[in-house]
Amino acid sequence: MKQLLKKVLEGSLRSMNRSSVGTRVNQIVANSMMSNTRTVQHGGVKLSFVVPNFVNTWRIDSFSSKEPETLEWIDSFPEGSVVWDIGANVGLYSCYAAKRRRCRVFAFEPSVFNLELLARNVWINGLSDLVTLVPLPLSDSLSNSTLNMTSTDWGGAMSTFDKSYTHDGSALRKVFEFRTLGVSMDDAVAHLGIPAPDYIKMDVDGIEHLILKGGPTTLRAARGALVEINEEFEKQARDSDQYLRAAGLELKEKRHADSFENTVFRNCYNQIWQRGAA
Repeated sequence: MKQLLKKVLEGSLRSMNRSSVGTRVNQIVANSMMSNTRTVQHGGVKLSFVVPNFVNTWRIDSFSSKEPETLEWIDSFPEGSVVWDIGANVGLYSCYAAKRRRCRVFAFEPSVFNLELLARNVWINGLSDLVTLVPLPLSDSLSNSTLNMTSTDWGGAMSTFDKSYTHDGSALRKVFEFRTLGVSMDDAVAHLGIPAPDYIKMDVDGIEHLILKGGPTTLRAARGALVEINEEFEKQARDSDQYLRAAGLELKEKRHADSFENTVFRNCYNQIWQRGAA
């Protein structure tokens, strides 16, 4: 009997999905999900974010505890600094930098699933005049390739442009892809007219070293950078260190929250680099 009821219900749902009523219901559900928001307060500022699913709820609930070093780093910026948030996801740190320090933020995020939430989050916080969305991936050169994704969830991560590995150098388990254009940091300044950054925040799950390779001129003009590095991925760690030091930046510290211990991310650290760290 249970199996029969299940089949009847599944058939009804399929019929509803094919009907105009079903389409309207689906649209209402989607709109309702996008109207759900949650508010956080940190560093004396209040921010609201869209929470259509568990992933985003978790991101907001852990806003102050997941990467306290990133928030402290942003707190140190002079007001009005130009910030590049490379791998902006849904814009938590872009919005915080803009509202906390009135920074001009350029949020690089190529995921079509994250871009909608990023745009909504910028809008509901009244930051459209300070945060510019750049829907392109960064790489070491101008290229036409695929963004390889491990998730199609809103707020998902672990995507890599033009490569088939993920944050630790292991094979990426792709569930979705699309072709897009990638540019280097130096291309973004020279050809797209994006202002060179005072500060660079980078978290792109695996190709940090390639992006750094494509920005020697941009890096030499930056005051500081925060780059997520997985020390198990030796080439990423070694090459990133080389490019940052060649640009005249010095490693100030590397940190991650205690919650990273005893997880697969235990060897991932946010490295904070600055000019004249000694």
